[in-house]
Amino acid sequence: MLANPMPNDPMLTDQAPASKSRESLAKDAAPLVLDVQCATLAEVPTQEDLACWASAALLAGRPTPAATEMTIRLVDEAESAALNRTYRGRTGPTNVLSFPFEHPPGAPATDLLGDLVICAPVVIAEAADQDKSPRAHWAHMVVHGTLHLLGQDHQSDEQASAMEALETRILTEIGFDTPYESGSGPDDQRSTA
Repeated sequence: MLANPMPNDPMLTDQAPASKSRESLAKDAAPLVLDVQCATLAEVPTQEDLACWASAALLAGRPTPAATEMTIRLVDEAESAALNRTYRGRTGPTNVLSFPFEHPPGAPATDLLGDLVICAPVVIAEAADQDKSPRAHWAHMVVHGTLHLLGQDHQSDEQASAMEALETRILTEIGFDTPYESGSGPDDQRSTA
């Protein structure tokens, strides 16, 4: 169950302008089945917001819309650090980890795209450090992670430039500022489970 934001929570008061409305995204995007797992006491976005941001990335990141099933798990530092150590060999928590689904040979086709694990305290701290609104940074992490599930990466300068340009286009289309103006980018890496 998602945590309920408090009335004075910046997640509620910092509403992004509706450049591309939820209704427009829902009409244009293919069906999305989103499983949200909340394993944190930190304030987190609503399932509706998470679905909106993931749908925007799916719509922009695929040549042809396709039905999709994915999971977003919202965690604290300990779980993020354990996954980061296990799958990336790195110490400490990170903002977002992407685990694309890999079809076993001979298995029937599925709409399953994969899982995102987002560390709420890291995202909240990064937003403050980068002087961004929490809501904008959450949207960026969901878009960034979803693009990784679609196969985007930033291992080379060329890949990073292309991915940043796509993220910027998606986020500005749904009413957020350019995410890279502060000079800070996401610290995640694509992982496979």
